[in-house]
Amino acid sequence: MIIDEEPRKSSTGHELGCELSAISADELRHRIALLEAEIDRIRGEIDRKEAGRKAADSLFGPRS
Repeated sequence: MIIDEEPRKSSTGHELGCELSAISADELRHRIALLEAEIDRIRGEIDRKEAGRKAADSLFGPRS
């Protein structure tokens, strides 16, 4: 009997460009959900940064 030294771990993330053929459809859907949540998080951060920049520009920007 062959025993694996390390049990197979379920992936919790996604590496861009990784091989997808060995991943189940359910796992692929899960990865999509994780990536969409990350995209939303990044977009939220962009919005916060742009709002901060606009506020700073209105206070310290050139006067017309």
